[in-house]
Amino acid sequence: MPNEESRTLALRLATLFSWIGHPLVFVTVTVGTVVGTQLASRAATSILLALFLSVILPVGVLLFLGVRGGRWRDADVSVREERRRFYPIAIPISAVGIVATWLAGAPRYILRGGIVSFALLIAAALINLRFKLSLHALFAAFCAVILLRLNPVSGAIGIGMTILVLWSRLFLGRHTFPETMAGALLGAAGGLITSGIAV
Repeated sequence: MPNEESRTLALRLATLFSWIGHPLVFVTVTVGTVVGTQLASRAATSILLALFLSVILPVGVLLFLGVRGGRWRDADVSVREERRRFYPIAIPISAVGIVATWLAGAPRYILRGGIVSFALLIAAALINLRFKLSLHALFAAFCAVILLRLNPVSGAIGIGMTILVLWSRLFLGRHTFPETMAGALLGAAGGLITSGIAV
């Protein structure tokens, strides 16, 4: 009985961390943190609104309708074959987001983050032809590096959350260890480039 209760608790926690670590959630919180702490409130509001209308809302609707219409099994688009229908829509949405934030007057480091995110999605789509990497791990590591560059506290939180996200994806059986590590390494590299460390 105690083992069953422990397993149930672990399953609930894994599901919670998986949802918190969903790229749409993790990236939104990270961008909000960076923009909210680095820019004046008016500029931050304009950029976040542009990002919400051009990327967050469209991707959210895409995932909702895709699950409801049976195009993919879940909001994570966990099945590799189903991702072949997801990337061709998600990548152009990402490109629109770059243009929208540029028109909103986003500074260069925000635009660089958008461009790197766009490149990461293209890389993930190409890799997906042979191998399904974890997008949760990719964007969690990407965000963690950016948050670490922002300040030690937010960085520590980002790293801690990334570890929990990686665990949750493995515990839920959504990914194998190589898939999570491949995603994390690619995301961390993207985070270094975005932060200006690797350029």
